[in-house]
Amino acid sequence: MYYHRLGKIPHKRHTQFRQEDGSLYKEELVSSEGFSGIYSILYHTYPPTQVKKVLQPEAYGPKIIDKYGLLQTHLNTSKTGTTGEDYLSARKVLLMNNDCSIALCSPRKRTMDHFYKNAEGDEVLFIHDGSGILISQFGRLSFQQGDYVVIPRTVIYRLEFNEGPLRLLIIESASPIETVKRYRNDLGQLLEHSPYCERDIRPPDELITDLSKGEHLVKIKKQGHLHNYVYEFSPLNIVGWDGFLWPYAFSIHDFEPITGRIHQPPPVHQTFQAHNFVICSFVPRLFDYHPEGIPAPYNHSNIDSDEVLYYAEGNFMSRRGIERGSFTLHPGGIPHGPHPGTVEKSIGAKDTKELAVMIDTFRPLFLTDDAKAFIDPNYPMSWNDTAAGFNEINTP
Repeated sequence: MYYHRLGKIPHKRHTQFRQEDGSLYKEELVSSEGFSGIYSILYHTYPPTQVKKVLQPEAYGPKIIDKYGLLQTHLNTSKTGTTGEDYLSARKVLLMNNDCSIALCSPRKRTMDHFYKNAEGDEVLFIHDGSGILISQFGRLSFQQGDYVVIPRTVIYRLEFNEGPLRLLIIESASPIETVKRYRNDLGQLLEHSPYCERDIRPPDELITDLSKGEHLVKIKKQGHLHNYVYEFSPLNIVGWDGFLWPYAFSIHDFEPITGRIHQPPPVHQTFQAHNFVICSFVPRLFDYHPEGIPAPYNHSNIDSDEVLYYAEGNFMSRRGIERGSFTLHPGGIPHGPHPGTVEKSIGAKDTKELAVMIDTFRPLFLTDDAKAFIDPNYPMSWNDTAAGFNEINTP
């Protein structure tokens, strides 16, 4: 990420910076990877360490399905409505491993009455439907349909959603979410051949300083619980900050696709990286322009990764029976490819209007109990002319 600042800060870090009454502002370093990664410095009116009380923690987190089996999987979440009352209860994790989790979220309530901090993971919110604002110590960040909202761990925030349809894909990462290393120079600037650049990244644009007193609840996620911390001041008592670590938005519509004469492999769609998984964006683009090119993807075997596709918009030529808002999981260990008839049908097509988010993990993903309701039992046999026979396979 690049350097950004909002509000007022002293000329040099770790030096005296005083309020009007002569007392010091309280400096806080928010750093990643110990002191080796990116960081920002925030200036508080009140001490960030001063807690009024700690309430009982709440158990929070998914449960994995035991012995699901090695199956191509379609989670037909296309018709799913509200998934919970508020932003936290509505986060339904469907797939997970030790490196990441993948959730669907459609809360009924549009405004959070508390703040939230994820103390153990970075988060990426893909705004499939809806719009609103993220309010954090770093300021106000607007988002709209098609945005990725990247929130580093420990950022204290709340969300305010506008009226209308609301559907979020949430990817949580145990490691930092970063721009793609091969698209950066030695100083971190995105290179000329990168499919997006710094101009496309939107930082918080307005600092919101709240010095009000009273009870302010911050729910902190860590180790399978929400820990309820109550402060006598708002976490927004920030007068200024600067650095490289901050939440930001990037629109999938600003991702510039890389195309070629013949079919390009999935890494050309890569948008973000993390430890042991990547996030890719499939966007409207021209197809291959070799005179004998085949636009549909070729069969391939995942020997190192599990592949998840979240279908956002359009029709994917290589899949049948997949609707807007569905997931597919193609696990490592068995080959996958286009459905019968779709390869021949793709020949001659000039472009696609499809829009999808792909998550490739380099360790196996596991389905959760919340995913059970969405499993399409016919999908593993859908590469045949009939799905008959799948009922002989035992599924949970």
